[in-house]
Amino acid sequence: MKYYPAFDMELKTKEIIRTLRMQHVREDRIACFNSKGTSTKNIIARCHGLSKIQQLGLKTEPFYVIEFISENFEKLDDSEKIKTIIHELMHIPNNFGGGFRHHDIVNRKSVEKMYKIYLELKNKF
Repeated sequence: MKYYPAFDMELKTKEIIRTLRMQHVREDRIACFNSKGTSTKNIIARCHGLSKIQQLGLKTEPFYVIEFISENFEKLDDSEKIKTIIHELMHIPNNFGGGFRHHDIVNRKSVEKMYKIYLELKNKF
């Protein structure tokens, strides 16, 4: 597997964070990467967090990376790409501590609700 910085997706992710007013998500502690070379067919993107023990060992603050699986993500239309970014951002808990919200909270219904809010807010500007 190879990883490449996804500056365009990072800009889009940060725009979504601002539009949805996800104030708990620290834009300066988020990075986005594309990955190539996976054999997975079902995974579109993943959110990785720096665990508490890693933060302590490295003497650093929490950090999250969103990985876009290029082979699968690039096939999506723009609305599905935005929903995917929203989905991954929703995994980040309010304490921004390195952990994750699970799929009992982050699911199709909750993502669709946030996507509608995103569109409404986007259309106001």
